Amino acid sequence: MTDPTYTADEKETLRASLDRHRDAVLWKLRGLDDEGLRRPMTPTGTNLLGLVKHLGSVEYGWFVSSFGGEVEPLWFDPCTDQDMRADQGETTQQIVEFYDRARAAADRVIAGRALTELGRPAWRDVEVSLRWVLVHMIEETARHAGHMDILRELIDGATGDQPRG
Repeated sequence: MTDPTYTADEKETLRASLDRHRDAVLWKLRGLDDEGLRRPMTPTGTNLLGLVKHLGSVEYGWFVSSFGGEVEPLWFDPCTDQDMRADQGETTQQIVEFYDRARAAADRVIAGRALTELGRPAWRDVEVSLRWVLVHMIEETARHAGHMDILRELIDGATGDQPRG
């Protein structure tokens, strides 16, 4: 049987690519205890859970805020490095659920708009198409999933974008 995403239209192909990277991000958290999820692995303090928090923040920003959707109130400032760290008293569950809600809100934007529709991020004086945002978020999510792959390998040796076996 042929995977339907191999022959899908442009929008569905972009969405499937984004979902594949989003799922890899969440897989990187599975099986680790809280200490492993929060362990700073670089001189700047990058950790797995902080990257998930950041990705939730940018999903809300690029998709939801840019296209006029309602963004939930944040407990951190996404314009500082607070969105890259999981050390402001957040629980693991809080951050994962935040990412899930951001994904769902972004998916509603994607489903309800044409690729050519324009939005305007509050932090930039430019209009962006939904197509551009989808491509940008595939890049952003894949980039950080790659960071997470390295961090996870350093923690327990697990690599790849999905469980083996």
